[in-house]
Amino acid sequence: MNRNPPNASLQAARRRFFDSGDAPRGLVPDTILESWQRCAGFGLSAEMRPRVEPMTQGEMSELTDRFEALRRLCRPELESLYADARGTGSIVTLASPDGVVLDALGSADFLDKASRVALRPGVMWSERHTGTNAIGTALVERRPVEVRGAEHYFAPHRILSCSASPIIDPYGRLAGVLDLSGESSVHHMHALGMVRFAVDHIEHRLFAETSREWSLLLRLHSDPALLGTAREGLLAFRDHRLVAANRHALELFGLSWDELGRRRYDELIASPMPRTDAMTCLRDHVGTTLYARVDRVGDLVPARTDPAPPSRPRAAAVVAAGERVTPRAPRPAFNAVASAQLERSVRLLNANVPILLQGETGSGKEVFARELHRRSARAGGKFVAVNCAAIPEGLIEAELFGYVGGAFTGARKEGASGVLREADGGVLFLDEIGDMPVSLQSRLLRVLQEYEVAPLGGGRAVTVDFAVICATHCDLDSAVEEKRFRADLFFRIAQHAVHLPALRDHEDRAGVIRSFWQQLGCDATGLALSDAAVDCLAAASWPGNFRQLVGVLRSLQVLGEPGGVVDVGDLPESLRRARSALPAVAFDGAELSDIALAAMESALSACNGNVSAAAKQLGISRSTLYRRLRLES
Repeated sequence: MNRNPPNASLQAARRRFFDSGDAPRGLVPDTILESWQRCAGFGLSAEMRPRVEPMTQGEMSELTDRFEALRRLCRPELESLYADARGTGSIVTLASPDGVVLDALGSADFLDKASRVALRPGVMWSERHTGTNAIGTALVERRPVEVRGAEHYFAPHRILSCSASPIIDPYGRLAGVLDLSGESSVHHMHALGMVRFAVDHIEHRLFAETSREWSLLLRLHSDPALLGTAREGLLAFRDHRLVAANRHALELFGLSWDELGRRRYDELIASPMPRTDAMTCLRDHVGTTLYARVDRVGDLVPARTDPAPPSRPRAAAVVAAGERVTPRAPRPAFNAVASAQLERSVRLLNANVPILLQGETGSGKEVFARELHRRSARAGGKFVAVNCAAIPEGLIEAELFGYVGGAFTGARKEGASGVLREADGGVLFLDEIGDMPVSLQSRLLRVLQEYEVAPLGGGRAVTVDFAVICATHCDLDSAVEEKRFRADLFFRIAQHAVHLPALRDHEDRAGVIRSFWQQLGCDATGLALSDAAVDCLAAASWPGNFRQLVGVLRSLQVLGEPGGVVDVGDLPESLRRARSALPAVAFDGAELSDIALAAMESALSACNGNVSAAAKQLGISRSTLYRRLRLES
C-alpha cells in the first residue's frame, strides 16, 4: 500500500460541481460524476451529516436472520479478506441487495473510525441514503467500483477509501455486495482486485448450488487449466435455451443479462452440444476455440397425463414432466449393508414416512436419495432437490413456497409456483436441512403437517402430495439443544434416519475406485489404472469423500492417453506424499520386498488374523492384502 497524496484535480472537481454546479468531466471518473449527479437529484447536501437511525436489537436480530444464508455463503471469503484487512488497517463488509451492512470485520482501530461515519452493521449505504460510496454505487452500476477519499459525496466520508463488487446470482439478480474499506490516506493498490477475486468465488459457489432449474451446464474457458475454477465461464441451458450464466461467460460471448431466456445454444456455439462430461473443444460463431466440459443435470421424461390433483397420501406412480434421471457422477455400488438400508427406506418412503440422511459432505447423500426415489412407488414423479444452505436468505422463502406476481421487488410478473408445488406427485429432497433459517422452519413444518402451500403475496393455498427426504452433515441433536433447529420439525423429518459412512470407512475402497473408473468410461478407451495407483488412491483419507474421488479420477481421465496406464507417478502430489508415508506398502509394482511382506504378516498377527483390521492398519484394501499374501477370502 502507498500513501495517497492530495489530489488537486479532485478538489477542483468538487469546487466546480458543488459550488458552481458545473460537470467537471475529465477531473473525476465518469462513474463518480454520474453518482454525484444522482445524489444531487435526490436532494442530498454534500456538507450535511448523513442521518442514521440506529437499529434496535430486535431489528438487527431480524436482519441477520433474514440474510443468514447470504452471510453463510460469503463466510469463507469474508474470513479470507478479514485476515488481510487486519494487517492493512482495513475492514471488510457484506451488505444486502438494498445496501444494508450485514457484517463488518477487520482492524479494531479502523472499525472504530468507520463506526463514526456509520460504516457498521444495520446501516443503509445505498446512494439515496448515504451518497456516493462504493457499496451503493456498485449496486447501481452492477459492477466493481472504487471510491476514494473526496470522491465520496458526503464530506465526513472523505476518511474512507472503499472498493466494492456486487454479488450477482446465475439469473442476473443482485444477491448482495462485498466491500473492502480503509483509510483514504493510504492507497490500497490491490483492494479492488482482491474483492473481485473473492466475489468470483462466491458467485461460482452460488452457481454450483443452483442447478435445479436447468438440464445442462456448460463450463468454458480459453485455457483448459482454468476449467473448474472460479474464473471459468458458466452457461446453463434448459431445452437448448440459455437460462442462466455467470459474468465470465457473458463477457466471453459479449452478452448481457437481458439475453437470458432469449438465446439458444446454436446461436452461441457452432459445434454440436457435447455428449459426455469429458473435456472437449468447441468453436463459437467467429471461430474461437474454447475448451469445455458439460454437466448434464438430467433428461426429460413424458409429461404427466392425469389432470386431477392427487389426494394425500398416494403410492401410485405418476409420470411427471421434467424428471432428472441422469446422475452427475458415478454411483457407488451399494454393498449389503447399504442395500438393506435402501430396501427398508423404500418401504417407509412408500408409506409417506420422512427419511433423514446423515453423513459427511460428499458421502453420497443425494445419490442415496435419488436411488430411493428410483426404487420407490413415486419413481414416475419428479425428484426435486433443494440445497437449503445455498439459496440466499432473501430468496429461499420465494424458492420454496412460490409467489404471486409483484409480491416483492424483482419478482416475475407472472409469479412462480415454488419447488414445493413442483414436487407434487414425486419426492422433495431438502439437502443441508440443518442450515435452513429458523424463521422458515415453522412454515415448513406447517406444510409437512397440512400438505398445503400458500404462495408469498397472497393467493389461495394449494394441496400438494410429495414424499420427503432430508439430508444434513450437521449434528441436528446438538442444533436442537442450541435452539438453532426446531425440535418439532426435527421429530417430523427424522422418523427414520440413515447414516452414510465416509469413503475412508468403506471396506473395499479399491473396489469402489475401480467401479468409478469403469463408470467414467475409461476402460472403454483402454486407459487403465495400475494396481499400485489403485492402492495409493485407496490409502488416501479423502476428506471430500466420493465427490473428491470422482474429481481426481476425472482429472486422470482427461490427462491420460487412450491405451495407456495411469501409474503412481501420474497421481496428484498430495496423494503420492501420503503413499510415501506408508513404508509397509511401498512396492515397485513387481515383487514385494521381504520387508513389506514382513510388515503385512506383522499387521495380521497384531490383528489376530483379522484381514480387514490389518488392511486398515496398513492403509490398503482388503482385496490387495489377500492378493499379495495369496490368502483365501
